[in-house]
Amino acid sequence: MKKKKLINFIQTRTGFFCLLVILFTLKYIFAAYHDFNLGISDLYQHIIMWISPIGSAVLLLSIGFYFSKPVVSYVIMLIMDFANTGLLFANILNYRQFADFITVKTMTNAAKVAPGLGKSAVALLKPSDLILWLDLIIVIGFLLAHKIKIDQKSYGLLTPFTITTCGALILSLNVFLAESSRPRLLGTTFDRSYIVKYLGIDTFTVYDGVKNEQTEQVNRNANTADLNKILAYTRKNKLPVNPQYYGAAKGKNVIVIHLESFQQFVIDLKINGKEVTPFLNSIYHSRHSLSFSNFYHQVGIGRTSDAENMLETSTFGISDGSLFTALGSSNTFQAAPQILRENGNYTSAVFHGNVGSFWNRDDVYKNMGYNYFFDQNYYSHDQSDSIGYGIKDKVMFAESVKYLERMQQPFYSKFITVTNHTPFDMDEEDRDPNFKTADTSDKAINNYFETAHYLDQAIREFFNYLNKSGLMKNTVVMIYGDHYGLSNSENETLAPIIGESSDTWNSYNNVQMQRVPFMLYSPSLKGKIMNEVAGEIDVLPTLLHLLGISNKNYIQFGNDLLSPKYKPWIVFRNGTIVSQKYVIIGGKGKKGTVYDRISGKEIINYTEKENKEIAELAKKGKMALKYSDLLNNHNLLRFYTPKGFKPVDPGQFDYLSNFQQMEALRAKLKTKSTALISTHKRSTTRFYRTDAPELNGRHNEITEIPESVAENHLDKKKDNDSQKKKREYN
Repeated sequence: MKKKKLINFIQTRTGFFCLLVILFTLKYIFAAYHDFNLGISDLYQHIIMWISPIGSAVLLLSIGFYFSKPVVSYVIMLIMDFANTGLLFANILNYRQFADFITVKTMTNAAKVAPGLGKSAVALLKPSDLILWLDLIIVIGFLLAHKIKIDQKSYGLLTPFTITTCGALILSLNVFLAESSRPRLLGTTFDRSYIVKYLGIDTFTVYDGVKNEQTEQVNRNANTADLNKILAYTRKNKLPVNPQYYGAAKGKNVIVIHLESFQQFVIDLKINGKEVTPFLNSIYHSRHSLSFSNFYHQVGIGRTSDAENMLETSTFGISDGSLFTALGSSNTFQAAPQILRENGNYTSAVFHGNVGSFWNRDDVYKNMGYNYFFDQNYYSHDQSDSIGYGIKDKVMFAESVKYLERMQQPFYSKFITVTNHTPFDMDEEDRDPNFKTADTSDKAINNYFETAHYLDQAIREFFNYLNKSGLMKNTVVMIYGDHYGLSNSENETLAPIIGESSDTWNSYNNVQMQRVPFMLYSPSLKGKIMNEVAGEIDVLPTLLHLLGISNKNYIQFGNDLLSPKYKPWIVFRNGTIVSQKYVIIGGKGKKGTVYDRISGKEIINYTEKENKEIAELAKKGKMALKYSDLLNNHNLLRFYTPKGFKPVDPGQFDYLSNFQQMEALRAKLKTKSTALISTHKRSTTRFYRTDAPELNGRHNEITEIPESVAENHLDKKKDNDSQKKKREYN
């Protein structure tokens, strides 16, 4: 009886509609588990993903109900279902090739690349793809065979409107659940896969289309008059170089070590009588290090990506999200990799054990001019090797050297660590039994010291390799913390550990907690600890001048920290200003809260001089953020090419064949190759020593190239068996 009722229901137009929605939802869920790697971690996220295709499917298919002619109504529903399935299928193929989802910009440019993709697209097909189309084939067959009959009933406008409303409500519920699991999901887009995971491919496509149109509209409104104002502003603020340091590291390699969530207060800190970071402490105090005690991060919502952007371009992140994800795919950059290529023939690379699409890095790095990007696909894939946001730091450093030694010198390389990332979890085997962490009521604080200690050990191992291989002699190592790790809500619990009082803790102390390490180390440098206020925006000009490269023609909002005319002040993305004398909360001048930076006391009654100085700082901070936003939001650098700079052609970079490119270049250069493996005439990986328990008995992971890399089979979703096969190249 129930079966007969179901069959009768399907014979109605509403029943046919429900059938199509259910079938599409089922195949979407199948694809989500079978073809995508969405990183679903708990039952709540699974439920959200199951719901995500329903609302958009209901909205799309409901269009058919607005057509009064029955046959046309059915045809429209099938066309909508076919189009939706086609979008899903296209994303599956794109994901197999690039481990990413199709953007609207990719779709609009498809005609430019389609003629050459025929064979490669066919190679991506799998038998399981038939499942996506099988339901449509069967349904159309049943319609043609009159097993499913066309419902001739007239439905008017009330039914279509009701169905559309239901679709909108389901979509709203989906967004609500997604926001409860991942707040500011659409405002802070870490990765396109996050939006797909929570809201589905249809919603992602609409969202991406809106963002793309907003970007295009902003670009259409851009004008060179704005650019001229920015040029005048940045040129006016350029400072003279310091003869003692200008060119002190000319021609040297640059290795940037990005310390995830690492704060300055950890330097020299002892817990239970033991230093948390003994090795970093030794670098900080080395006579060969330029170290900064009052160096502040200046990130906004874009967090890590904001820090990277500032260090690479000396421009601020945007106010309402991540510049990398919002603008990085289309904007023009004048970033460190390309500047160094044009001014010193530098090769560049990033090493990072997370997925390449996170923070949209795989697009942004190409636009910045990076030759190579070694993401998680270039590392081992044993489950124990990863935690949180990617490959553990000791494993990442150890397994990177086989690629680093193949880079032509001089090179500019960046290593992005991840283990010291909230919630600061660690596997028991990675804990140092000789280090006992704090015992506060806050687990995050206790964990933080352990992950920071682990990170310190990882950097020590990497430095040992640099010294033993001889690479350190011709290298400058830049070490910096990207942003805070412990939030303001945890600071009062932390206060007694760092010698402060929880009872008197205030916003001044919170600002001081935004200090992060910044060190420049090289055996040839005459080092010192500098106490002037500085920030991430100042890194690129400082580095360029150390390398003997002038920045006078570039649009940069920072200044050389070593200049004798350097004026110590910085502005946070939220407007807060820190100078040698003041901490101005929120950048509101004396209308807000202002502290004496040295004493930490709030200034209540201002002198005339203080009034003037605070007003000037507030104006400078507002102007810097305004012009940086204008530059980036309107993509104004596309109108300006400095003398001696060649704009980046992102199409020349292919991050799926890094190893093949490096080997081909070595073979082409022969005896002229400057790669470390060439000058040593054998691999230097033998010098690397690590106590990482994950690599115990697996030293070949350090010395050998994975077969999937050697054979250029980086399909993003690898066969576990192929991961066990290795090939050695010396």
